Amino acid sequence: MRNTGDLIADLYGLGPGPWTMTPVTRGALGRIWKLSGNGSDWAVKELLFAREEPDVEGEATLRDTAAGLGVSAPRLMPARTGSHVARLPAERGGSWLKLYDWVDGAPADPAAPALLDWCGRTLALLHRAGEGTTDRPVDWYEECYPEDDWADLHDRVRRAGPPWAEALSRCVAGPLPELTRFVSPSDPADLVVSHRDVQPQNVLLTGAGPVLLDWDNAGPVAARRELAHVVFVWSGGNAFRPAAARRLFRAYREAGGPAVLDDLTSFSMLFATALNYVYVQAECALDPDVTPDRRAFASDQTATALHTVPDPSAVSRLLTELKSEH
Repeated sequence: MRNTGDLIADLYGLGPGPWTMTPVTRGALGRIWKLSGNGSDWAVKELLFAREEPDVEGEATLRDTAAGLGVSAPRLMPARTGSHVARLPAERGGSWLKLYDWVDGAPADPAAPALLDWCGRTLALLHRAGEGTTDRPVDWYEECYPEDDWADLHDRVRRAGPPWAEALSRCVAGPLPELTRFVSPSDPADLVVSHRDVQPQNVLLTGAGPVLLDWDNAGPVAARRELAHVVFVWSGGNAFRPAAARRLFRAYREAGGPAVLDDLTSFSMLFATALNYVYVQAECALDPDVTPDRRAFASDQTATALHTVPDPSAVSRLLTELKSEH
């Protein structure tokens, strides 16, 4: 029987093997493999939970447009069918796949001044590449789970007693009600198509400069809300570094980025996605119908996410710093 690497190489017309698959990392929605053979290496993303063929043409279009403006990113390769996704046979699990250029590089240091400049410029280019959309963001970026759902989850967590139960109780009692006050639908005039996941872990430093990875989340977003999210993450989160935040914001504006940050609703996407991620991972960690390894992964993700939920007072201080740059 042909190995999985040979099957994937055939789906993408990569030539004769033998081909080998090496596991690299796993995220919330996908697993990355290194496909090697025929004198080349490729990155294969296995979409773990996609049931229907995913629509990735928006991702491909944004990536190509941004690359034309100078954003370095791995190519999303078409399969032999012409589609940017392929599917393994049912007997091999039936997973949907995407194939990218393999990128060798070092992890990004968000404290490096030159990288903060790059991040600000890159976000501005992304917002220019994706301007003019009339599409709306999905609810994940615009809404939080209702109060009753959180109360039910909280009750189930207290009864189950996972290691992070007390941390979730503190979140429900503390930042949750305050943060949700600032979550609201975006202004249609502010919408662009963008990456929506510009985080240090999605950047690799190569000899030719930084490369932006993981375009899976590309889609419509309010420019100012993505800018607020990026500045918060890259400047250190709740323990933010004021100089880093100002530097990134300044680089964004100098590169023609259109967004400004005027009040705490600018951080609506940050608050919604942080809280929604805690909710869905905690639910998964308690779900008896998912596999044990998936529950364990979700439990670890919940514990980590609870430690990084935005602190309202820290975000207020960050906003004050950034408004001084307008």
